[in-house]
Amino acid sequence: MTFSIALIGAVLTSGMALALDLSAKFDSIDGGTLAVSEWVGQPVLVVNTVSQCAFTKQYRGLQDLYDTYRDRGLVVLAVPSDDFKQELGSNTEVKDFCELQYGIDIPMTGITSVKGQYAHPLFVSLRQDAGYVPRWNFSKVLIGPDGAVVAQLSSNTKPMSNSVTTQIEDLLN
Repeated sequence: MTFSIALIGAVLTSGMALALDLSAKFDSIDGGTLAVSEWVGQPVLVVNTVSQCAFTKQYRGLQDLYDTYRDRGLVVLAVPSDDFKQELGSNTEVKDFCELQYGIDIPMTGITSVKGQYAHPLFVSLRQDAGYVPRWNFSKVLIGPDGAVVAQLSSNTKPMSNSVTTQIEDLLN
């Protein structure tokens, strides 16, 4: 603990940016916890998702992206959030909806805040380190194998679009 405080102080006084909080634990929708740090050395596409929005059909594209690149190391992390007031009422409802409607087997957190004062620590660090704040459901951030932000993508960017797959291909080669 003392070492961590000293390290943070040293980073702050040196003017260096703090690293993303990749080790911050999320509750997994399947039980237990997960963290982006579990996939160190792999690209991770983090997406704040929701079940009741015009963009919800992007779940299919996220699963297709994961199916296409998972064997090469890509992780797609869905982070259901009710910050925009369009999520179902419980983790069980979200999990059932995603499995029944879209056959989702991508890693998925429980319902999590992604913006504002209750934002999950990963999203706080994304805001502080990269200026990334989800503006709407299905905003995406691509984190490279080195743990740095590679791209910030809007809700309008479809998961299987050339702009997404090209960046992922570059990270996997």
